[in-house]
Formats: sequence, structure tokens, C-alpha cells
Amino acid sequence: MHIPSSADPTVGDLIIEAFGRYPTRDAFVLGDRRVTYAEAADTTGRIMAVLAAHGIGKGSAVAALSPNTPEVWLLQAASYLLGATYTGLHPLGSADDHVTLCEDAGITLLVVHPEFAATAAKITAGSANVAHLLSLGPAEVGRDLLAMAAAAPARPLDRGPAGPEDTAWLQYTGGTTGRPKGVEVPHRALVAQTAMLTVSWGLPENPRYLIPAPITHAGVLPVLPTLCKGGTVVLHQGFDPEHWLRTVAEERITYTFAVPTMLYALLDHGAGDADLSSLETLLYGSAPMMPARIAEAYEAFGAVIMQGYGQTECLGMATSLRKDEHADPALLASCGRPVSATRVDILDDGNQPVADGEVGELCVRSAAVMTGYRNQPEQTADALAGGWLHTGDLAMRDDRGFFHLVDRKKDIVVSGAFNVYPREIEDVIAEAAGVSAVAVIGVPDDRWGEAVTAYVSPRPGAKIDTAPLTRLVRERKGAHQTPKAIHVVDDLPRTPAGKIDKKVLRSRHWADGGRQVH
Repeated sequence: MHIPSSADPTVGDLIIEAFGRYPTRDAFVLGDRRVTYAEAADTTGRIMAVLAAHGIGKGSAVAALSPNTPEVWLLQAASYLLGATYTGLHPLGSADDHVTLCEDAGITLLVVHPEFAATAAKITAGSANVAHLLSLGPAEVGRDLLAMAAAAPARPLDRGPAGPEDTAWLQYTGGTTGRPKGVEVPHRALVAQTAMLTVSWGLPENPRYLIPAPITHAGVLPVLPTLCKGGTVVLHQGFDPEHWLRTVAEERITYTFAVPTMLYALLDHGAGDADLSSLETLLYGSAPMMPARIAEAYEAFGAVIMQGYGQTECLGMATSLRKDEHADPALLASCGRPVSATRVDILDDGNQPVADGEVGELCVRSAAVMTGYRNQPEQTADALAGGWLHTGDLAMRDDRGFFHLVDRKKDIVVSGAFNVYPREIEDVIAEAAGVSAVAVIGVPDDRWGEAVTAYVSPRPGAKIDTAPLTRLVRERKGAHQTPKAIHVVDDLPRTPAGKIDKKVLRSRHWADGGRQVH
């Protein structure tokens, strides 16, 4: 067994190598701004000098609240090089949530974009830990980090004091299951993830990566691999289908990442008629996507779409459904096979493998797995029991080795003593014309215990008749899985990460007690 040592590579080693190899190339693009690798390295060194002057070093904790900008990623790089941990706060999160995270993470230095000045004031007022507030430019609160960095002496980049098992990224889960958990991601995991993504997530030889999703979350994962290959990261500060399509054409984007809700919007916007000739890989993931809409995306975008499955606890690195595998309609309900250097198995409640075709919990072993959850030893022990990362996803493996997600453990509906897997019903309803998105939950019922209930949102301009949907599910899945009610709503509630928030849907029905709303 390999025992990590201080000589093993850290994220700092990758950053230094990436910045030094192609100094004149564009590293980042944001609108009309272009930042070369040499400029990125210089700014990172100057930010390091400012952070160090504020006492940031090994064991310190830095957080940022900002839309996508080059400087917010360079701040993350500077934190890693100094041996500090970095936490990204989601731009759509509430001030109260940010206070909770800053307290749990022990954040002493907070950096905010000027547009979040009011939120920053609430955070500093509510958090006893935050001692320093800096801003990315002139703002009503804090001191201007960029001005201080411009005046700071140039500082050469060095790998810093961090070791491979030291926490680099302290990233909080979305909180749809209760208290957000701080996932402790060590340097070792980020180094492994960079290699795994490069091999298994369709990164082109000359990547030009377009990212509209917040780089506080999964959208950040391809950034360092892109820079390590001398590519360019093109940033958007939000998602707009027309802007996205125009940027792909004008910037000759070769690689991009989208959550399913973005893909749905692009499909509804007529993406198939746009100039996407430069696109080599369109990676989708972070939430379930219905097979019917995957097939629609394959038709619209061509053989460039690729699925990545994982979770924060393993940096998204679990399985992938490769581009060529999307040509097989039978595989569109699969999340693929394990990514490079990763073991994936289906285990029962006793941590024993189940036979192919049987349902169990999908579990992962790899160098990209977290150290644990900050300040939550019991949850850490449960998640890493038996040396496996327990994802909480129920799945089965078919006889070809492809994994099929059945549902989240917490989402199972027990109706009339039968286990009902909502995702199977959602996939059927999503095939119907006019359906944009669907969520199935269980609601309290005196007769059935839980009644299967569906919420459906229509595509723009479409009208949905629920009676044909009910018949469709009855024909395909049988009476016990047929929704007792189908509600048509303009839109479904979503988490800041863009996932359908079933907790909100359940709360409408379980607020008076009964099942725990999670």
C-alpha cells in the first residue's frame, strides 16, 4: 500500500506547473476581459502576499462569495498555495446559511464581490469567526483586495506547506437532507480528480471550457484540468441560453458542463439550430436527467454529450457514460461505468456485494474520496463504513457492467407495503409530450401510508392533461406505482445547485408531522 508523504504532489504543484507552461496564452475570458497565464500567476502571487499579511497560512480558512470571475478562482489557488482551506459560498444562498457555514468552517477571512456587499455585512455581523472582510474591487464594505494586490510586491509561487492529506477545499453539500455537511477534500483528492477527469470526462486536447454554473460547486471541477492542458476557461456570470449559444460559436468552445435544467432550457430554446461545430464534449450531471430528454439532447447536439456521475464526497468522480455509449438507447437510463482508477460496487446493508441485477447502495473507492465531514464524526463513520464511500444512491449493475441509478435511499415511497422508486415513474412521465421536468414524492395517506404523487412542469407554451399521464404510468409500471395525484405547476422548486428540491415539495404535505421532511 502506498503511504502518502510530504513529497507527493499537491494542488499547488499543479497550479505552478499550469501557470508556468504557457505564459502568453489566455487562461481566463470574462466578457471582453482576457487574462493570460502570466498575468494569472502574477495576480495569484500578489493575492498570496495580501492573504499572508492578514495571517492566512497553513490551517487557516478562507471563504468567498462572488459570481464567476478570474480573481475568485485565483483566490482559491492562492489559498491552496498558502496551505489554507477554501470554501465557496453559493451566490444564491441566504445570509443566514452563509453565517452557518462560516461558523462551522472557522472562516477568518471572507472575500466578497461588491454586488454582495449587503449580504457580507450581515455575514460579518452574524459570524464571530470572520475577522477580515475584503472585496473584489471597490465596495461599500471591507477593503479592496484587488487594489491591495496591485500594490503588493510580486511574489514567486511555491508549493507551500500543505501535504497531500491536508484539507484544501472545504465544500458544503446543498443541504437538501438537513444540516449542510462540510466535505473535507484533501490535496490528494484534488490531484487525483484532475487526472481522472482528464482521462474519463472527455476533456479535449485543446480545451476551451465554457462554464455558466457557479464555480463554487461542480462547475469548478474542469477548471484546473483545463489549465493543466494549457486551455482557456470562459466564464459566464449566470446562465442564459441565447448568450450560451452565442459564446460557443464566437469563442469556439470545445468543452462545457451543464446541469440538466440548463440542457432543458437549451433544448427548449432550439439549440439544434445553432452553430455548435466547435463543441467536442458537452458534459452533463449533478442531478438526474430523464432518458427521454437525454435522447432529445443527443439528437440536438450530436455525439458530443457525455454524462458524469458522482457527488461532492468523491469530487464527482464515480462513473461516466461516454459519448459513443449514448448511441445505444438502452443505455440512456444508465450512469455508465467507473471512471479511471476508481472502484464502484453495489453493496447491501451489511457492506457485502449484491448480484448483478439486484438493487443495493452504490459505493465508491478511489483516491478522490473525501477525508470526512467537518465536525460530524458520526456521519463520517457512516459515509465511509467498511472503507467505502456510501453515496446514499440505490442502484443496480447490469450484466454488461453498466450501473443504473434507481433512486436516493431517502426518496423511496412506501405505498401499501410496496417500495416505489420515484425515478422510475419520473422517467415514464418525462416521455410525454409537453413535459419539461417532473418530480415524484410520497404524501401521507390513511389507506396507503404514502400515496405516490407527481409534480409536473410544462415546456414553454405547452398544456398538460394529467389523465393521459396517469394512464401512461399505469400501462408501463402498474397500478401500485401510478400517481394518486398529478399536479401541474409552472416550475419546480430548486436548490441553489439547480437540483429539484423535493424537501420543499414534501413540506407542503408533511408539515403536520409524520414522515421526517428531508
